[in-house]
Amino acid sequence: MIRSMLYATDLGLYAPYVMQHALALARTFKADLYVIHAVEPIGLFAESVLQSYLDEAALSEWQTQGLSTVMATIEQRVLDSFREELGEGEQDLKLIRSVRVIQGDPCEVILDQLCKLSVDLLIVGSHSHATGTTAPLGRTAARVLQLSTVPVYLVPSLQGRRIDDV
Repeated sequence: MIRSMLYATDLGLYAPYVMQHALALARTFKADLYVIHAVEPIGLFAESVLQSYLDEAALSEWQTQGLSTVMATIEQRVLDSFREELGEGEQDLKLIRSVRVIQGDPCEVILDQLCKLSVDLLIVGSHSHATGTTAPLGRTAARVLQLSTVPVYLVPSLQGRRIDDV
């Protein structure tokens, strides 16, 4: 029985398409839907640029308050995009129990949330962006498929499909 699901979104080009699958499954199973987005940690180059322009106190403040503000802004944008996409679908919005943005390696964040939330199903897209490659799976999707402890519902990208197929 599927009572709860985790939709891991990259907020990429195909995210609205994958979200429609997640919401349809939540409606079908009358399941709670949790949404997660992982933000990769800031790179070494960006960190060194910040260090060269900010004093230690300002850098520390940015790392604590600035990052929290960015994460909260992303969470709000995700919710706003759901509202925009759904329009009149208020009932679908009620299926979403939480939207969380967490910093870390996407695969690790997703697997950690699977355990913490004890969901019954994971929903992911096969690719994040149209990369022009012929690889059937993106890096995160492939890793999650290999390591997930729950069934994974994988939504293929629309890339390479004819418009009549959709």
